[in-house]
Amino acid sequence: MRVLLVEDDATLGAAVRDHVVRNNHAVDWMKAIEDARTSIRVTSYGLVLLDIRLPDGSGVDLLKELRASGVTTPVIILTAHDQISERIRGLNAGADDYLVKPFDLDELTARMHAVARRHAGNSGEVVRLGEIEVHLADRRIISTKGEIVLSGREWAVFERLLARAGAVVSKGQIEETLYSFGWEIESNTVEVYISRLRKKLGREYVATVWGVGYRIEGRT
Repeated sequence: MRVLLVEDDATLGAAVRDHVVRNNHAVDWMKAIEDARTSIRVTSYGLVLLDIRLPDGSGVDLLKELRASGVTTPVIILTAHDQISERIRGLNAGADDYLVKPFDLDELTARMHAVARRHAGNSGEVVRLGEIEVHLADRRIISTKGEIVLSGREWAVFERLLARAGAVVSKGQIEETLYSFGWEIESNTVEVYISRLRKKLGREYVATVWGVGYRIEGRT
């Protein structure tokens, strides 16, 4: 998925960005509220990691603004203040979860995936597509013929489609999942990854809706 990281601390921000990228997510890293606000206006994110104390204001105020405007993107608050009042303020503003700095990066990954699953309606750890079982927590796919292994980017595309199983996901939305700002986008990239998914999963699981996008089929 595509993640927006809003964090002004250079060391922590770089560590989080690099860790999230290693887990096959695209990351846009912003260091101020105004830059984050602009990014959210022009990009569809799967998740926001939001620091509370930023140079130009409060992350909680930005969160309130987003929720008031109808933005439902899941948000995990990153706070250096281990106070119940701070956590309550963030949750009451519409945060889906929080982490107190310093935090373990593997815990961050687990919380990101848990929040994303809940937001997509996949609160359980296993999703079934016909004869395929998708184990979301550890990113494993099991078929009647054995385990299906996806590359990082193949999984990113599959995860984006699975999050809206049965609905159409446009080519542009898939591109946003794969690339951060500044990355060059080739015209046939999405088609290449869709073709790879069909070879590994079976053509019946990934449908093309001509002129619109792609759709995951077979969820039970």
